[in-house]
Amino acid sequence: MKKRQVVIRKEGSRSSASQTVRYVECQKNHAANIGGYAVDGCREFMAGGAEGTAAALNCAACGCHRNFHRREAENEVVCDNS
Repeated sequence: MKKRQVVIRKEGSRSSASQTVRYVECQKNHAANIGGYAVDGCREFMAGGAEGTAAALNCAACGCHRNFHRREAENEVVCDNS
């Protein structure tokens, strides 16, 4: 499985880039300790608690930490012409 790297670039002094981030399928290898490869099939991260708490970093569906879920970033460039 190929890993993706997202590069965010801020262009020009008059534009600002805002980023929307979403966490999608879980990529935790549950069979790593026996030398295999198996994922649990969780398709999207759902926070397990309220924003700002430690529980918000764990997925309610699979129980994994948010870092195991693939991160998708969408860039929105807003131009300020003033």
